[in-house]
Amino acid sequence: MIDQLHVLLAALSGVGVGFTLGLVGGGGSILAVPLMVYVVGVRSPHIAIGTSALAVAVNALAGLANHARNRNVNWQVGGAFAAAGIIGALAGSTLGKAFDGQKLLFLFALLMIVVAAMMYRGRTEQGIDDVACTRENAGKVVTFGFGTGALSGFFGIGGGFLIVPALSVSTNMAIYRAVGTSLVAVSAFGLTTAANYALSGLIDWPVAATFIAGGIAGSVIGTATSRRLAAHKGWLNMLFAGLILAVALYMLARSGIALAG
Repeated sequence: MIDQLHVLLAALSGVGVGFTLGLVGGGGSILAVPLMVYVVGVRSPHIAIGTSALAVAVNALAGLANHARNRNVNWQVGGAFAAAGIIGALAGSTLGKAFDGQKLLFLFALLMIVVAAMMYRGRTEQGIDDVACTRENAGKVVTFGFGTGALSGFFGIGGGFLIVPALSVSTNMAIYRAVGTSLVAVSAFGLTTAANYALSGLIDWPVAATFIAGGIAGSVIGTATSRRLAAHKGWLNMLFAGLILAVALYMLARSGIALAG
């Protein structure tokens, strides 16, 4: 049973992830797994991944509703991308469950370094507002969808930091529209991964519930703060990239020691 301390830690961790998602967008959910393991105290890396996948998916659905109300979602492209990615997420999550937990955390830390580098570079491309999935770009959409879905499923992450540029590259979609559309895929990949882990009993439901509640509250605060700090978005991305890098180095050290010992 989850005790009061772990309820509090899960809720605060959820607030932190939700806040960073609302503040800086893609990449914020990358902190969910390390927070589950090193703050909440979920001992099994696999349970941490399955639980965080569910929490990220639910928070993404909440974000998707907001973007949909603002007509900022390309449902046709997002649906095609997500459909291909669900197959990838199923394959990736199945492989992830069979992978050694500490090795998985080690690889996750390496991925976090890549995320930090991508956030540091930022996103400046303009792109086109209205695009469609056509014969010319369908192959790219499906290929990128499957690939990002596989990575999302393997690591139990939302994958927005990969999905946004993938949508832009495959369709030349404008970045702001890609951010809203990416949540279709993030939700689909997260739910697919969570369902796969749930079938193996690898989700801590009480932790997930409190993490989700905290995440929703944190997202509201982060989104409001983001509006006030819009002029400093570049600096926010750099600071958060530094935080991700620091957490990644900590994870490399912890998982490396566990693997060596």
